[in-house]
Amino acid sequence: MAKLQKQPTVVAELGRPETAAETTARKAKQSYLYKKRKTLNNLIYSLLVTLGFLALIVLIVPRGTGDFTTRNVDVQQLAEGASDTFGQTVANPAVGDKWLAKQAKVRFDREELVTYWYIGYTTPSGNYAGVAQGHNNEMLPADARWVNKQLEGKKQTGTASFAGYDWQVYDHSSDSADSSNVLWAYVTELPQATLIVSGTGSEAEIRDLAEKTAVSLTE
Repeated sequence: MAKLQKQPTVVAELGRPETAAETTARKAKQSYLYKKRKTLNNLIYSLLVTLGFLALIVLIVPRGTGDFTTRNVDVQQLAEGASDTFGQTVANPAVGDKWLAKQAKVRFDREELVTYWYIGYTTPSGNYAGVAQGHNNEMLPADARWVNKQLEGKKQTGTASFAGYDWQVYDHSSDSADSSNVLWAYVTELPQATLIVSGTGSEAEIRDLAEKTAVSLTE
């Protein structure tokens, strides 16, 4: 008996059997969709593996908070050692116990050729305050370019006289402490250096620091 030939399958969407061209197109589309899904699945899998790897690194790498919150360096001791390096007496303001000195060291600005003694504080209100005492290579006060750099380009807004010195005042208290370290600043010239006291603390805190800094240099 002759073998019956299998009738083409009727495709529901068409209501009739597919043509050879339609079959080829359907299979090509299915192959494309399969590869696309596979690629997406592989991408997701790779992303998950990467995220898992990063999470593992975060977990196994030791992380310390450091001592910044409680750090309070001995400015007096560091100042005694820095005076010889700096070439003249450096500031050592007698601030209260609520002031925390985070850093005290001699720095050098290679662009402006200025050597300066720097002290960075956390004020009683928890804000930043800094002292910068700088001179050039001739042991003369640092020029206006260095001052401008230290004060983030801020403009002078007034003057004041206290602690035996005339000061340039920089009142930028309307600025945000999130975008600037100079909300208040006092600048004066010493015989052999330029003195800058600035920060994000209150006006009273920055002025108090400026006065005590000046006093420490005249005692």
